[in-house]
Amino acid sequence: MKRVLLAHGDGGLYAAALIKDLFLRHFSYPELGKLKDAALLSSIDGRLAVTTDSFVVQPPFFPGGDIGKLSVCGTVNDLVAGGAQPLYLTVSFILEEGLPLEELEVIVVSLADTARSCGVEVVAGDTKVVPRGQADKLYITTTGIGRVDPRLALGAEHVRSGDAVILSGPAGDHGIAVLSCRKGVSFQTQVVSDCAPLNELIETISPYFPALRWLRDPTRGGVGATLNELVESAALDIMLEEKLLPVRPEVRAAAELLGLDPLYLPNEGKMIMVVEQEVAAAVRAALREHPLGREAEIIGQVERGAGNVWLRTVLGGTRGVEMPAGLPLPRIC
Repeated sequence: MKRVLLAHGDGGLYAAALIKDLFLRHFSYPELGKLKDAALLSSIDGRLAVTTDSFVVQPPFFPGGDIGKLSVCGTVNDLVAGGAQPLYLTVSFILEEGLPLEELEVIVVSLADTARSCGVEVVAGDTKVVPRGQADKLYITTTGIGRVDPRLALGAEHVRSGDAVILSGPAGDHGIAVLSCRKGVSFQTQVVSDCAPLNELIETISPYFPALRWLRDPTRGGVGATLNELVESAALDIMLEEKLLPVRPEVRAAAELLGLDPLYLPNEGKMIMVVEQEVAAAVRAALREHPLGREAEIIGQVERGAGNVWLRTVLGGTRGVEMPAGLPLPRIC
């Protein structure tokens, strides 16, 4: 079996062959094939959004995805949460000596296919190789560029008391999928990561963009940590309804087994949005018309307060949902 060698990172014949025979076969952007030091992009009208992210998920393959797919989805969804249409992506690979080239190619194909599926061009890249034992197979760093939609004005400063909080689907799928794979825990029903790009889903609610206040994809720290970031900035409270929070039964059971709260489990294919109360039901209905939003739910409401998140439990009590001090979920994305 052919594997990554230190020579693949030295800029010589092996490195050239890796770029030509593997990467360029799957990335089709014309400028990329010219192997320049910088890609020349077409002019973009309007404001630009830029985001950068690194992916170190362990293991690199998990039910429902892999590190290649994840790197595109994570970057695309960050752009979407910023109110932008994703356009371009740069990708940097840190490869560990000994990584099977077959595995690398599967990841590259997954990355390329995912980018293609959401209309994003991979325009530039870089590859480095480190000695065995220094990278746990591979890490990926991405930078995304998008065009900001002028119809959107998003931010904590726009959130108002009375606004509705919507979650686009069940919480915690990604966290449990990766953890079960990592720990070798099997359940009666396999949990699959929700890893998916959300640009098309959010476009389905474009008629309601003027009523959209805030967007965020609840990755590390899940719904709980993400909403705490919002209330800290907005100086408002949020009251969540436990009975309305969508969580798959198998995810809830796995979380209980592992001693975890679904509110803090990572997601890679969900979006939290705050919208004007008057259009909340219509936004939920529009989301449910898309395959990635079929289980969207209004999970709570913004209230006057001092920056706290509360959960009204199914038993009728109320408890605080605090910012987690630390979670046993390293290398989840």
